[in-house]
Parts: sequence; structure tokens; C-alpha cells
Amino acid sequence: MSACVKLQLAGQLRRTRPGAPPGTPNPIWNEEFMFVASEPFDEPLVVTVEDRVAPGRDEMLGRIFLPLAAAMPRHDHFGKPVEPRWYSLMRPSDDPDKKEVKFASKIQIRMSLDFGYHVLDESTYYSSDLQPSSKPARKPSIGMLELGVLGARNLVPMKPKDGRTTDAYCVAKYGPKWVRTRTILDTLNPQWNEQYTWEVFDPCTVITVVVFDNGQIGSKNGGGPDQRIGKVRIRLSTLETDRVYTHFYPLLVLNPSGLKKTGELHLAVRFTCTAWVNMMALYGRPLLPKMHYTQPIAVMQLDYLRHQAMQIVAARLSRAEPPLRREVVEYMLDVDSHMFSLRRSKANFHRITSLFFGFLAMLKWYDGIRSWWNSITTVLVHMLFLILICYPELILPTIFLYMFMIGLWNYRFRPRHPSHMDTKLSHAELTHPDELDEEFDTFPSSRPAEIVRMRYDRLRSIGGRVQTVVGDLATQGERAHALLSWRDPRATAIFVFLSLVVAVVLYVTPFQVLMVIGMLYLLRHPRFRSRMPSVPFNFYRRLPARSDMLL
Repeated sequence: MSACVKLQLAGQLRRTRPGAPPGTPNPIWNEEFMFVASEPFDEPLVVTVEDRVAPGRDEMLGRIFLPLAAAMPRHDHFGKPVEPRWYSLMRPSDDPDKKEVKFASKIQIRMSLDFGYHVLDESTYYSSDLQPSSKPARKPSIGMLELGVLGARNLVPMKPKDGRTTDAYCVAKYGPKWVRTRTILDTLNPQWNEQYTWEVFDPCTVITVVVFDNGQIGSKNGGGPDQRIGKVRIRLSTLETDRVYTHFYPLLVLNPSGLKKTGELHLAVRFTCTAWVNMMALYGRPLLPKMHYTQPIAVMQLDYLRHQAMQIVAARLSRAEPPLRREVVEYMLDVDSHMFSLRRSKANFHRITSLFFGFLAMLKWYDGIRSWWNSITTVLVHMLFLILICYPELILPTIFLYMFMIGLWNYRFRPRHPSHMDTKLSHAELTHPDELDEEFDTFPSSRPAEIVRMRYDRLRSIGGRVQTVVGDLATQGERAHALLSWRDPRATAIFVFLSLVVAVVLYVTPFQVLMVIGMLYLLRHPRFRSRMPSVPFNFYRRLPARSDMLL
């Protein structure tokens, strides 16, 4: 017997591994699964035990329908563990004319409704709600968000073949509340002038506003999908409190044909804070509820749950009045953000490299000091260093005073408007057409085999460069580990002996003297410096790594 358990909740289906030990009539699984459940919890959990009798053929041994209302509710992680319970499995009668069921076996299940988690239905980077599902565990609001959808201008015609221009409407989402404006018919400059408000529980959240063209109006073929015109995201933490931001935001859409500006959206946004102390205290608290840290969810499972949550939200909003179509909800929630995109990969790579620009600027400044390009600056640095060494208690105050002055200096250059889509940062302006075609390809791919082979070879070449960089980083770390691992006995003996000598020198020599000697040596004039690599650098490069053990 090779029994496994199949669990189904609405459209969510999970399956256990075969029970252990193999062939036993009393299998043990000891597996844990998590599903997304939505109120009013009408759908039952269907538990089916199946036996694999042949390849691709399973025989049902028993089934039970468990209502979610019977599950133990948990609002935090401090409660007692849920006790498992035995349930009777029933099997339908072999006679199709008879509807009665008969007892098959029993199964032990631990089932609970965990309200302490926050159900993520949108990308974690653009979350608009971070509250737990448990209403008693939610914190009080810290302010109000007011959004005025005023209008749009210079929209592109979306229905020129039907003899119309654009039938535009807006959808805004913040937290669990979705709003939709009315549809303005046949115009490229619609004016909505509608206002909406939300309660704010965390300033580090994002409101999303999207403009769509209504595909159900003016269509001769029974209505097509609602076409996207553009998206605007605003992070509340970037807004000044009690200030009204009235701004035209560019609407940008990336299509297989390239980047296209489809118009401008006129919004009025104001974030009003009603609890300053609570808002400032939020900056020191975790983003997600405590359950996400005390009993974390695996990353792969989190992606699966997010996908299921998006499906539930899309199904519910399709039945709302007015309804929101599935393509609208999926675009609002970035359903395809996890798909591979060479354009996004390039953008993320340049984002990482840009983080090192400040560090590289400091290295360039330090190299200019030690190279005596400006003798006055180098002498001033020597004087400042000697003062800090003579009075070490001034080192930390000087560092924090320097950061304070930089912050005040940068205040003049603070952003005047909320940020919007950056085409240069997204690498959307100069993207190759084949890369865009790959990004908008279906999954699995629907392109011919030769195109898929070309893209696979390109991906292999990019992956080869990435693995080379990752291998170099791993090599440097393994060389540091090899200092004391005795993999190179002579190198480790040299390092151990030098460590003893350095310890003795540091013990008998004042720390200020060592710092002065070290800094004067590093800042010595170029005429006293050799172009050859230093001895410590050469020693470190000669240390072994585990790269020579790879196949």
C-alpha cells in the first residue's frame, strides 16, 4: 500500500508524500499545509486518502468533508498548540444506484484557522496593507489618506477601429478597499472629479491607481478585455503630512512593441496624520504581524499562497457591482511580477551596482588623499586624524555630527513631488524588441523552437557570467576561512605565528601609537610607495579555496 492524502479547499489542491513506512496499513505523514481561506468560510476542506495501484492510477480509500467552522481559531502565537483530532473517512458505495456511504477508516488531522497572519495578495514591494487578519490584533489607525481622481489628458485612442477614442475609468486600491470611478465615454481628456478616503495604519505602504479602457462599451464583437492605459504608485512615507499634492503623473505602458506613453493622470493626494507618536513608533516595529516571525512561512509556500489569494480576490471582485474583470485585478496586483524578464534583470543589476557608487566615491577620495593630489587637503586630513587619535572620545561625535550636517545640506534637494515610474531605472527605453517579446511570451513558451533555443543560449551565457561573479565572491570568503583551517599548513602556521606577534605588540604598545603609525604609513607620499601589490594582499591571494575541488 502506498497511501497519500489529497487536500482541496476551493481551487487549492495539495498532496502529501506516500505514507511511511511503505506498505503499512497505518501510514504516517507528518506534513503541514497552509491554505488561503476567505470569509464567510463556506467552502469545506475535502480530505481524500488515495492508494497508488498503478502508474497514473489512484484508488480512493476514503474521503471526508471538513467545514472550516470546525477548525480551532488562533489569533496569536501565544496560545496552546492545536490538538489533533480523529475523523472518520467515508467511502461511497460501489453500487452507483445507491447513495449511502460506508465507513472506511480514520485519519488524524490537526486543523486551525490562523488569524494572526497577514494574507498577502499583492507584491511585497508594493503592499498597501500589513495588518493581521485578526481584527482584535489590529492596531488603531494613525491617519487618513485622501485621493482625488481629477482627470486625465492626452490619452491615446484605444478603439480607433470601432470609431471611438477611449472609454476610460480608474481603479484605486489601498488596503482591502478597492474603488472604481465611473467610465467617461469617448474622450481623450476625461474628467472624473471623484474623491475617496482610506484609513492608514502604516505609513510605509503604497497606494496604486490604474487607468483602464472599458472594453465592454462600443465593441462590435461582444466586448473584449479592458485594456491597460497606465499605472501610478505612491508610497505614503514619501508624502509630507497635511500637504495636498496636485500633480500630473505620466501613464506608461510596456508592450511587446516597446515603451509607450499613453497620457497623463491628474491626482490630488493628501496624507493626514492623527497620531504622531504612534506613527513615529511604527518605524521601529516589524512590518508584518508577529506570526510571520515566530512561525515563518517558507518563501516558496508564500508565493503559492499569494497566487491563491489573488485568485480569490479576482473571483470576488468579478461579482462586485460594478464588477472588476480578472485582467484588471491581475494588473493591479502584479500577478506576473515573478516571471523572468531580461529587462528587469538588467535593471536590478544596475540598481545593485549603483549602491556601490558612494563607496567607490569614498575610495576615490581616499586615493586622492594618499596620493597627495592636493597637499593642503592631505595635511588637513593628517591634522584631523591626529586630533581624533589624541582625543578618541571625539570620534563618534564627529561621525554623527558629519551625518547631521549632510542631512541638513541634502534637505534643500528633497523631492518636491511624489515619485512615479522611472523609465531609465526600468531599462524600458532602449530594450531590444526580442527581449520584450520574451518578457510578454506565455508560460510555457508559445514561440518556435529556434527562437526558444536562441533565448536559452542567451540565458546560459548570462547565467555563466553570474555564476562566475558568485564563484569569485565565494572564493574570497573561503580564503578567509582557510586562514585557520590548516588546509595550507604553511600559510596557517605563518598566520598563527603572526597573530601571536601582533597580539604581543598590541598588548605592550598604546593603541594611539599604533593608529598613528598605521595611518601615517597608509598616507605616505607616493615616492615612498611601490606599485607592486602589498605583502598581505599577496599572502591572501595565495590562500587555497574550495574552487579547486569542483568538478
